[in-house]
Amino acid sequence: MFQLENVGKTYKQRDRTVRALDGVTLSIGAGQLVAIQGPTGGGKSTLLQMLGALDRPSEGVVRLAGREISRLRDRELADIRATEVGFVFQSFNLIPTLTAQENVEMGLEPLHLKPAERAERATQALASVGLADRAGHRPGELSGGQQQRVAIARALAKQPKVLLADEPTGNLDEGTRDEIMDLFEGLWRQGLTIVLVTHDSSVARRAERRLRIAGGKLTEKN
Repeated sequence: MFQLENVGKTYKQRDRTVRALDGVTLSIGAGQLVAIQGPTGGGKSTLLQMLGALDRPSEGVVRLAGREISRLRDRELADIRATEVGFVFQSFNLIPTLTAQENVEMGLEPLHLKPAERAERATQALASVGLADRAGHRPGELSGGQQQRVAIARALAKQPKVLLADEPTGNLDEGTRDEIMDLFEGLWRQGLTIVLVTHDSSVARRAERRLRIAGGKLTEKN
């Protein structure tokens, strides 16, 4: 699924240079559930951005399904993000004036699907996360956990090869956090590749693999 070889990422920040990733080499197989932990500023989100074709490395190679994505043009990267990678974030990023159904359908706009197919995909995605009966509700009428489920449905509706989640339970209470992790685990057992960033060790312990990144350097946890 993913292969990273000696990936480095350097940023200019005011009057200094920041080394966000430092020679990261990593392989993630299809169908794995991987958790990435580490201190704030250690490189977690930067690594996730590399996997999701949201950023390019300063050096090294990033491959997705055998294709080198680190050298693609912006339009090609946008196509990958639209069709192959689903994203879930700590903030749900839902449009408050739209229903759950409409929010999920909006996520399909880059695919240029016919309205009927877009509606069908959104309906199926909401059903897959247990929200078939909430399709007509707006975000303000949903709990935090339900809003995150809508965000997950929006990502799943694209039928991606991989789901990338950045602190997906960070805004949720303990019980709701466990419900969302149950959902992720179920998707993983159905064969979806999932990579998630988390500060929560109880979340990370449910993953098949645990990685730690600090100071831009990656290590595998037992």
